[in-house]
Amino acid sequence: MMHYLFLLAIAFTASVVSIFIVLRLSRYFGLFDTVNARKVHSGKIPRLGGVGMFVGFVIGLLIFALDNSVDNFLGVRIWNLIISCALIFVMGVWDDLKPWGARWKLFVQIFASVLVLSAGFTFHRISFPALNLVWNMGILRYPVTLCWIIGVTNAVNLIDGIDGLAGSVSAMSALIFALFFSQYGNTGAMFICILLAVSIGGFLVFNLPLPRAKIFMGDGGSQFLGYMLAVLPLMPNSSGGASISLPFAAAVLMIPIFDTFAALWRRKREHRSFFEPDKFHLHHKLMMLGFSARHSLFILIVLQFIIGLLVIMADQATGLSSVILLFTVYLLGILFFSVIHIRKEEILEKSRLIDY
Repeated sequence: MMHYLFLLAIAFTASVVSIFIVLRLSRYFGLFDTVNARKVHSGKIPRLGGVGMFVGFVIGLLIFALDNSVDNFLGVRIWNLIISCALIFVMGVWDDLKPWGARWKLFVQIFASVLVLSAGFTFHRISFPALNLVWNMGILRYPVTLCWIIGVTNAVNLIDGIDGLAGSVSAMSALIFALFFSQYGNTGAMFICILLAVSIGGFLVFNLPLPRAKIFMGDGGSQFLGYMLAVLPLMPNSSGGASISLPFAAAVLMIPIFDTFAALWRRKREHRSFFEPDKFHLHHKLMMLGFSARHSLFILIVLQFIIGLLVIMADQATGLSSVILLFTVYLLGILFFSVIHIRKEEILEKSRLIDY
C-alpha cells in the first residue's frame, strides 16, 4: 500500500511542477489559447496544461512498470499503453502549436489504438452478468473496440469548453472505473485509474475557476484524457479478459458520449461539417439557459456523480434490480439532454421572433 501511495504522491507533484513550468514558458513564448466559435473565454490563457497531466501519469506509470515490488499485472503490455498514450499526447500538443488536418489526427488515433489492441486491450464480450447474457464478439471485438477508442478520444475533446469541465468529468470517471476494478480484485488496474485521476488533480489546481483558470489543457490534454478513459475499462484482468462490460463503461462516460452524438445529429441536420465548431455543446446550452460557467460546471459534476453512483449500484445489484438501475442511468441521461435541448430551442425561437 505504501508503494502505491508514494507513486501517487510522485505523480501529483510531477503534474503540479510541470504545469508551473509550462505556465512560465507559455507566457515567455506567447503560447496562448486561440478564441473561436467553441470557446467561451477571453484574454490570454496558456493552453498546454495537458503536459502536466501526461508527465505526472507517465512518471508514475513508468515507476510502476519498473518496480518489481508492486503488483504489475499488465507485464510487458504496459509498454504498449505508455507508447500509445505518448503518441496521442504528442499529436495533441503538436496540434496545439500548429494545427493538424483531421485526417492526420485520425491516422495517429488509429495507429495508437492498434498498439493497445495488439496487446489484448479489447472488449472480448458484451455481457450482462445479472441476467446471464453474454455475447462473445470473436473477431468483431477488434473493430468494435477500435471505434470505441476513437469515439471516446474525440468525445472528451469536444466537452473541453469551460474551466474545469473536461478535467473534472475525466477524473471522476477514472475514479468510478477504479471502484469497478476494486470490486473485481484488480489492484493494478485500480491503481492505474487512480493514478490518472491524481495526475488530473494536479492540473485542476490551475484549471478550476477559482476565481478563474490559469491554464487550459489544450488538445494535448483532452486527446490524452479521452484516449486513456477509452482504454481504462479494457485493461485485462488475470484471465486476460476485459473487466468492465461495454454497457457499464459507456454509461460512466455518458456525458461526453451523448454530447458527441448530439453534435453529430445537429451538424448533419444543418448540413455542416462535423469538424466545424459551434456553441451548442451541453455546457453552451446550460449557459444559454442562464447558468454561469461555474454553475454549469457544478451541474455537470453533480450529474456525473449521480451517474457514477447508479452505475456502481447497478454493477453490484443482481437480476432485475441491476437491469432497472442501468436502464435508469441511460434514461436519466436521455431526459437530461432532451430537456436541455428543448429549452435551448425555445430560447432560439424566441430570439428569432424578436429579431423578426
